[in-house]
Amino acid sequence: MQKILFSKKQSDGEILNLSGKTHAMGRIHLFEFEDQQWFPNFLRDYGTDFLQFLSNKTKLYKPAIPILEKGLKASNTNQIVDLASGGGGGLLWLNQELLKTHPDLKIVLTDYYPNLSAFEHTKKQAPNFEFINTSIDARKVPESLKGFRTQFLSLHHFRPDDAVQILQNAVDSNTGIGIFEAQERSFPSILAMLFSPISVLLTTPFIRPFKIGRLIFTYLIPLVPLFVLWDGVVSSLRTYSVTEMEDLVSKVKNNETYHWEIGREKSGPGVMLYLLGTKKK
Repeated sequence: MQKILFSKKQSDGEILNLSGKTHAMGRIHLFEFEDQQWFPNFLRDYGTDFLQFLSNKTKLYKPAIPILEKGLKASNTNQIVDLASGGGGGLLWLNQELLKTHPDLKIVLTDYYPNLSAFEHTKKQAPNFEFINTSIDARKVPESLKGFRTQFLSLHHFRPDDAVQILQNAVDSNTGIGIFEAQERSFPSILAMLFSPISVLLTTPFIRPFKIGRLIFTYLIPLVPLFVLWDGVVSSLRTYSVTEMEDLVSKVKNNETYHWEIGREKSGPGVMLYLLGTKKK
């Protein structure tokens, strides 16, 4: 396999226990409510709205800016096609920063379960956003969607074979791809998720667009904080480590035609894991 570039190598698959020692911890693909077809769309949307709000307010993906810049330049495009967008992640804040160097930037939001009200709200705030209102599978992106592909806080939703398909589809389409995860499989990350219900309770009144149902299912019938708690913990347990992402790349056919950069960066009190794949010239 071609050489993989690392920014900061992590101790992959390790978790800190209460004694301060570490032990190996494999990836665990438990179910998330958000992934289930039977899960009500309105509850899924409340969850992705919360993640979008938190990501933008905390500038969670600030370390992604130079990586996105590199991906756009190497891909020779001014368009980002965001896959598995949820509620739009931290793209609103990232868009403000990227417009400083890419004034003609366009961002297209897509999802298998599109949160259309969140997409519409994002477009109202930033006209350079577009969205696809039909279901888009990150494993098989339509040829008509051209641009540098991104995924924020979503690769962990896919089992290894599906994750490889996402990368394979990008390579087969001669398209650059950047993947970003704002958590890892570690005790601090899981601990942070345990406090997520408090964050939901504190931020819900400020999340837009305003929906009375969001208040009902947060405060009167607290389904939102409960499923955000479960999905958050499971997300950490599902997250691919640097070495595991390297292994995914190794299974992609014709991976040698791409430059691959996989690493781990500090993001405030937490971390950001990333994978960048761009076609060799």
